[in-house]
Amino acid sequence: MTYDPDFDVDAILRVIGTVNEKYPDGSPEDEALHIAAGALVFLRDRQKLEEYRAYFRKYFTPATSAALVARTFDSRQAADAWLASGEATDGVLVSIAGEGFAVIRLPNRWELLRTPLPEELNQPK
Repeated sequence: MTYDPDFDVDAILRVIGTVNEKYPDGSPEDEALHIAAGALVFLRDRQKLEEYRAYFRKYFTPATSAALVARTFDSRQAADAWLASGEATDGVLVSIAGEGFAVIRLPNRWELLRTPLPEELNQPK
């Protein structure tokens, strides 16, 4: 199955409705599907859908289909300043001017290790 991190809420709700038709009113399945649909509507109405999509990408998108860039920087200087700020987390992937780097913790410092992004690997030479 291919996961779509930018899923269409209305399309998902239609699928939930179709699946729900197979279960009798008041069944545990009926209740669970209503709760799931209600959660999506709540997120959309409260304008929290993008936050959920970020969560979805982080926890449910297979690693082979997307490398998640945690931060994007226009320059190496900006990335180095971020490293120095103490906000970095070991293993996080960042993009600097379109190039990928992984944050690594060394004994006495943080460092950026060149780690090509998937889109960099697919570019013609």
